[in-house]
Amino acid sequence: MKKKLLYSVIILSLTIVVAISGYMFIIFMGNYVIDEEKLVMNSASKLVDEEGNDLTRLYLENRELVSIETIPTHVQEAFIAVEDQRFYDHHGIDAKAIARALYRDILAGGKVEGGSTITQQLAKNIFLTNDKTLLRKTKEAIIAINLEDRYTKPKLLEMYLNHVYFGHGAYGVQAASNFYFNKDVSELTLEEGALLAALPKAPTTYSPINNPEKSKQRRDLVISLMGDQAFISYEEVIRTQGKTLSLNIKEQQENYWLATYVDMVFDEAKERYSLSNEELLRGGYTITVPLNREVQKTAFDLFKENNYFPGTDEGAQGAFVLMDNETGGVLAAIGGRDYVPKGLNRLNTIRQPGSTFKPLAVYGPSLEEKKFQPYSLLVDEALSYGDYSPKNYDGKYSGKVSMFDAVVASKNAPAVWALNELGVDKSKEYLSKIGMEIDDEGLAIALGGLENGVAPLQIANAYRTFAQNGNYSEPYLIQKIVNRDNKVIAEVKEANKQIYSPQTAWNMTRMLQHVVEDGTAQSGEFTGELAGKTGTTSFTGKSGASKDAWFVGYTPKVVGTVWMGYDKTDEKHHLVHGSSYPTKLFKEILTKSQVSQNLAFQVPDGINDLESPIRLKDIERIEAKFTFQPFGLITVMLNWEPQEDDRVVYRIYENDRGTGKLVGTVTGEGSYEIPYANVFSDSVYQVVPYNVQTKQEGKGTSPVKPSLFSSNP
Repeated sequence: MKKKLLYSVIILSLTIVVAISGYMFIIFMGNYVIDEEKLVMNSASKLVDEEGNDLTRLYLENRELVSIETIPTHVQEAFIAVEDQRFYDHHGIDAKAIARALYRDILAGGKVEGGSTITQQLAKNIFLTNDKTLLRKTKEAIIAINLEDRYTKPKLLEMYLNHVYFGHGAYGVQAASNFYFNKDVSELTLEEGALLAALPKAPTTYSPINNPEKSKQRRDLVISLMGDQAFISYEEVIRTQGKTLSLNIKEQQENYWLATYVDMVFDEAKERYSLSNEELLRGGYTITVPLNREVQKTAFDLFKENNYFPGTDEGAQGAFVLMDNETGGVLAAIGGRDYVPKGLNRLNTIRQPGSTFKPLAVYGPSLEEKKFQPYSLLVDEALSYGDYSPKNYDGKYSGKVSMFDAVVASKNAPAVWALNELGVDKSKEYLSKIGMEIDDEGLAIALGGLENGVAPLQIANAYRTFAQNGNYSEPYLIQKIVNRDNKVIAEVKEANKQIYSPQTAWNMTRMLQHVVEDGTAQSGEFTGELAGKTGTTSFTGKSGASKDAWFVGYTPKVVGTVWMGYDKTDEKHHLVHGSSYPTKLFKEILTKSQVSQNLAFQVPDGINDLESPIRLKDIERIEAKFTFQPFGLITVMLNWEPQEDDRVVYRIYENDRGTGKLVGTVTGEGSYEIPYANVFSDSVYQVVPYNVQTKQEGKGTSPVKPSLFSSNP
C-alpha cells in the first residue's frame, strides 16, 4: 500500500511537473510563433473631400476596423453561439468541444464538426496556412493559448470580428455591415447580426446574394443556437426566424472617373510624406483632398466625347487639370481619355507649350523687370537672329505693335524681339522660380520651342502665379492625412514666394482677359470672366497638321489647362485643328460643372487698373473757318467729328509755306480755336489723333485752308 501510494504521489508529481513544464514551454514558444506585426490588420484607407464626404476607398482588403464597444451585444452573441459556445470559459483550447467533435466524427464516419475555438480560428487565419498537418494544429494550439494569455476575451473577439471574411470582398464586420445592409455595425438588428454570423463558415455557399435560401437556413440556425444558449428567448427565436433577409446591398461604385486623381494621391503620399502605396492601401488612413466631385465627373464624361478632339482618328488624347487659385489644391485631374490605374498620366508628360509660354517666358518677366509696359511698342518685323528667323503665323507684320496687342493676337515676331531685349538668362531665371527648369538657350523659348517641353500641370500652376497676385506655391492633392488613431500625420504647408509684383500680375490678367474676349481664345461660351492663353504647335511632317493644342486659363477662383494631341504624332495621327478645341472644352467643363459662373475679377487694393486700349480711327472730315471774335480779333475755328472714346488726344498742326508746327492739343473734343489769325497768311491746318498709351499718332486729316468769313454770335 505504501509503495502504491508512493508511486501515485510520484506519478502525480511528475504529471504536475510535466503539465507546468508543458505550459511554460507553450508560453515560451509563443514568443517565437507569434509575430505581433501580423496582428496589425490591413484596413482600408479612404479619400474624403474637404467637407468630410467619402469619395472612395483604397485597400488591399476592404476592411474598416471597429472597437468591440461599437458592436452590439446581440451581434457578438450571434457569433459566439455559432462559432464558439464556450468562448468565455476556455483558455484558447476547448477540450469539451474537441471531444464532442471527435465523437460525432466517429459516429458519422467522417469530418462533420470542427472543434476550433474563435481564438484558434484567429490564430490560424492570421499566423498559419490552411494545411491540415499535425505540426500546423500544434502551432495553432500554442498560438491560441498564448493569445489568450496576452489579450482579454473582448479584445480577442474584436480582433476576430475585424479579421474574418464575409464574402463579396468584405473583410471584417464593419465592411460586411456596410456592404449587405448599407449601415454601420452599431445599427445592426438581431436578424442582421445573425445573418453575418452565418457567413464566415462558407461565405460563397451561404451568400445571401447568390444563395438566398441556403443563407436564410443558415441564419435561422444561428438564431436557434442563440435561443438554445439563452442569449434570446424562444419567442424571439420564432419571431426573428419569420423575417426575410431584408438586404440593402450598397452599390459598388466604379470610380473610373477618379482613377487619375487617386494615382496622383498615391504619388504625392510617397514623394512628400514617404508613405508607400502598400502602406496607404492597408493603413486605414483618412486622406482629405480638395477634389471637386462635379468638375471631376464632368471632365471625365466630356473627355469621352470624340467631337471635342479634332484628330485624324478617335485616338486623339487629352489631359485636364483644375486648381484652386488661392491654395493650389487640385480640384480635378484627367490624365487621359482612356486612363487606367497606374497608366500614363499625361498631366505629367512634357509637351511643347507653344504660345502659352509667351506670358511666362517673355511678357511677365519683361513687365517685372520694367523693360516694357503693357502699351509699350514692340518691333513686329520678320527679323533674323543668327540662324533663327521667327514668323508670324499669318505672315502679316505691323512694324510696331503694343505688348497688349501682341498678347491678344498671339504674334510671334514681337515676342521673340522682346525676349532678345530682356535676355534669355533673365527669362530662365523667372521660369525657374515658377517651377520650370529648362536647358534651352535660344530665343525659341519665347514661342515655347523647347527641346523637351513642360507638363500641363506645370503650365497651369505657373499661370496661377498671375491669378494669385504674383505669388507662387506648389500644387497639392493631399490636404492632410489622419491615421487610425485620429492623429494628423501629414498636412500641406503653404510656402508662397513672391515672383511678380501685384501690379505685374494684374496687368497680365487684364491682357489675358482680352485674349479670351477679343483674341485667339474666343471659341466656346462662358458666362463669367476668364483670362487665358491659347497655344498650338505645328506638325512639320504635314501641311495644316497640329501636334499640340492648348488652352490655359483662370477665373477669379480657379486655374487650369486642357492639352490635346497624340502620344505619338505622325502623318496618320495628328490634330487637324488647333487651340480653339481645347479652349471650347475648357469653357464647357466650367460651365457644366457651374464653376466660377458670373464672377468678375476685382482690382486688388493699391493696384492701378489697366485701361482698355485706345483705338485710333481716321478723321473723315474737317472744317476750318475764320471767325470774328469780340474786340475785333480774328480766330481760326476748326471742327471735326471726334471718336466716342474721349481719351483720344487731337493734335493741331499749322503748316505755313512747308514748315509744320504743333499749335495745340485737345482731348476728347471735336473743335479747336486758333486766335490772332492772319487772314492774308497761306497757313493750312491739320488735325492728327494721338494715342497716349502707345505714344503713337494716327492718320491725320488732309491740310485745310480756312475759308472767309463766318460770324460768331
